[in-house]
Amino acid sequence: MDPAERLHAYARLTVGVGLNFQAGQELQITCLVEHAPLARAVAAAAWDAGASYVEVAYSDQHVKRELIEHGSEDALTRTPGWLLKRLEDLAVKDGALLEITGNPEPELFSGLDEGRVGRTRMLEYAEAQGRIVGAGRINWTIVSFPTAGWASAVFGEPDVERLWQAVADAVRLEAEDPVEAWRRHIATLVRRADQLNARRFDALHYRGPATDLTVGLNTGSVWGAAEFTTSFGLRHVPNLPTEEVFTTPDWRRANGVVRSTKPLNLPGSSVVVRDLEIRFQGGRAVSVEAASGADAVRAQMATDEGAARLGEVALVDGASAVGRAGITFVDTLFDENATSHIAFGRGIPFGVEGARGLSAEEQLELGVNDSRIHTDFMVGGPGIDIDG
Repeated sequence: MDPAERLHAYARLTVGVGLNFQAGQELQITCLVEHAPLARAVAAAAWDAGASYVEVAYSDQHVKRELIEHGSEDALTRTPGWLLKRLEDLAVKDGALLEITGNPEPELFSGLDEGRVGRTRMLEYAEAQGRIVGAGRINWTIVSFPTAGWASAVFGEPDVERLWQAVADAVRLEAEDPVEAWRRHIATLVRRADQLNARRFDALHYRGPATDLTVGLNTGSVWGAAEFTTSFGLRHVPNLPTEEVFTTPDWRRANGVVRSTKPLNLPGSSVVVRDLEIRFQGGRAVSVEAASGADAVRAQMATDEGAARLGEVALVDGASAVGRAGITFVDTLFDENATSHIAFGRGIPFGVEGARGLSAEEQLELGVNDSRIHTDFMVGGPGIDIDG
């Protein structure tokens, strides 16, 4: 495919497989200004699919840098009220939400205070979106758009075409029939989740260099994969790509130490965290060390009571389409699908039997962690054993 054809094919895959967008739905797209070509292509594909309305909300990392550098502490976490109203309006209408990632300037925030960078997040918006997604009130997905800056972070040079090829391979875009390829892949992941559910594991034990961590599961932990289902019965694929099977651990039962196996581009911060090492005791992170970015992680973990506890565990095998590329993408959407990962922060309600639809307090009592953040980091690889 030539670049224009590939872009529109990617947009159609995003709308048709990722969102499973339906005629009559509204679509909100959130992205950086540098992602505009893909946002426009997705908007066209959504209108072709019968959208009732499509809206794109662009943000600008340079504006965010000014906020981090000059804003008050309150400004760092402020959410404009109209953003919350817009999100709730989408949920009331059973709408769809697309987020586009792919950092065009990974070093833009370098030199700024890491603690302030880590604290800069619209907390009320993050909390509202987490509640809406957890309750299945919207269908949503995340995709990434290759840029020169992102390519430079991956390859050391702005080879956008090479990055495009890696992304296309990871999302099965150039398969003879991408939709059918995704159906087969989803079925494979669901079978793996079913096998894990049949075992009813009590805990996972992670062992490897600088890693000896035991994470207890809930008695009702349910392994899931690939597809989510909304409260109004619509299946969708939240991540393109996706290679994981995942569940919700008991936030009270994490003990030991774990070291990340890939760099983490801390969500929303442009801070690259390397050699992250976290020690847990009684379910809570009690120490955080890293070769770079430690202060930003500590700041995120101080966001609220649940931010320093675990909300997800996910397993990825060594044959994943992303892992076979042999690339560190420095983009969590891709790197978390190259190897196993865990997440600190908000738990996944439907990862525990009977938790969906309960209040946050009731979910917490069941062992589902509650937080305004959810940050995945990679802990798997050839040198790591994970035993159930």
